[in-house]
Amino acid sequence: MAVVSAKGAKRWQAGHPWIFRSDVSDRPSSGAGAVRVRDNRNRELGWALWSPRSEISLRLIESNPDTAIDREWWLAKIRSAVNRRSGLERDCNAFRLIHGEGDALPSLVCDRYDRWLVVQLMSAGLEAFRSEIIESLKEVTGAEGILARNDAALRSREGLERETVILDGEVPKEVEVSEHGVKYLAAPWTGQKTGAFLDQRDNRRLAGSVAKGRALDCFSYHGSFALHLARNAEHVTAIDSSARALDRAGQNARLNSLTNIDFVEADAFDWLTEREKSSDRFDTIVLDPPAFAKTRAALASGIRGYKDVNMRAMKLLARGGFLFTASCSFHMTKQLFMEMLESAAADSGRRIALREVRGQPLDHPEVLTIPETGYIKGALLEAMD
Repeated sequence: MAVVSAKGAKRWQAGHPWIFRSDVSDRPSSGAGAVRVRDNRNRELGWALWSPRSEISLRLIESNPDTAIDREWWLAKIRSAVNRRSGLERDCNAFRLIHGEGDALPSLVCDRYDRWLVVQLMSAGLEAFRSEIIESLKEVTGAEGILARNDAALRSREGLERETVILDGEVPKEVEVSEHGVKYLAAPWTGQKTGAFLDQRDNRRLAGSVAKGRALDCFSYHGSFALHLARNAEHVTAIDSSARALDRAGQNARLNSLTNIDFVEADAFDWLTEREKSSDRFDTIVLDPPAFAKTRAALASGIRGYKDVNMRAMKLLARGGFLFTASCSFHMTKQLFMEMLESAAADSGRRIALREVRGQPLDHPEVLTIPETGYIKGALLEAMD
């Protein structure tokens, strides 16, 4: 049994599942796992995942204190999350099945890559239920193999080993992903996140749908945006600072029989500056940079970086051209993102119109009372002059 302060109880009642160490008045004597929770007035609050060494000590999973947290409970929760993705398989074979707190399964991530699953168990309390989770996933999905990408730094703060390990069956080193008619190779064992950036799937489709003329994809990585652009644009230039990433991007282009993409190894900021000096113009531009503000302390410099790269891209847009721009920095809120774009537009000297505000796809639900579930901000802009 855990007892939490009034502040902690209020946080749960407001819809956020986390209780921090400072709000645990009476710590459980048991090891990591599920514990019942009461407030300081002895009222039962439900069940939480208990992580003794973590700053986030408790993560609410069940508000009914009489419910048993057993295999049947995990099976029902996992089945519910998977069922919410019903229909996605018609357009793609890789998507998120469980989005942690967004699916009321805190610290659990599970992505599907065709016939295989990649999971992340991100808390000590969750790790205690590894066998129940894996058995439930097998039953619900029929996956041929399950890989744990438990290599995130967060596991160290939970007192857990960082590892990449097979939990069931076999998982290949590469999986061919099909996404709205575009194919690319994901790397479950070594790729970013769980193998690919599944969270930008719908935004890639949007960018491809408006692509025209000369297109530019900055921070291209493995070329997933460029592949979508190339289906409608006359020509695409894909920029990335990593030669290794661009090699994979070229492989993906060949997989789609696309011959209208040039891959350029360069720093995006420097490259955009040179193109600006030469008065170059593009009809379609995509900016999907890495997180410039990974911590709150880095937010101010991150905003400057986002503004600079967006301003330069705006200057390069042809009249009537489209810019899709995004930020994956959690600390860059929607309000800050839009203020940054407004400032960039003002300094660009261009008349820039907002056509659409974008976020995360259905399989990455952003819960309003849990800001940590949402991190992607996007906007489709048009140059009016």
